[in-house]
Amino acid sequence: MPRPRSEKARQSVLAAMRAALAADGYAAVTIEGLAAEAEVSKQTIYRWWPSKAEILGEALLEGALPMPSLPVTDDLAADLRAWFSAMSVQAGHGTSVEVARALIAVTATDAELGAALNAKLAGPIIEQIVARLTTAQAAGEVRADVDAAAVADQFIAMSSYAALLGRPLDEKRVDAVVDGLMRGIRMR
Repeated sequence: MPRPRSEKARQSVLAAMRAALAADGYAAVTIEGLAAEAEVSKQTIYRWWPSKAEILGEALLEGALPMPSLPVTDDLAADLRAWFSAMSVQAGHGTSVEVARALIAVTATDAELGAALNAKLAGPIIEQIVARLTTAQAAGEVRADVDAAAVADQFIAMSSYAALLGRPLDEKRVDAVVDGLMRGIRMR
């Protein structure tokens, strides 16, 4: 995508997107509103970004994002359950549904930006889960042949699916998922 001539104007548009998203949710964001807030024309925005989903992607990529921390206790199942529950609660918020759908649109239209967003949004979570599982493997709680990254990907996939549908997983479902996972990875 062509880069704006004015980095200040570009940053204003991205800041306007983050502010609008926080205030009203993605569905309420309009190009007209972003242009007014950033003090640029609609044509300027369309020249720089083909859609509001692309603006969202770039705004998320460059902005600071709160990342949930995976608890670390002596109970791996409880740690994974706590993380999964926290992610599932976030999936039920309307903004999360809108953002999940917009991110799919961004990834479908701009694979490079989609990959960068995946690295920024999912990467830290995957790292935490892999680190926790690796610690559990070293302690003899988890089989050595378990691919920790594959397990982490499953958590991301289920959380993303819940966010996409706007249907958080209830406690019973989280328990069932974690219990099934633990049966598959636990030392026998």
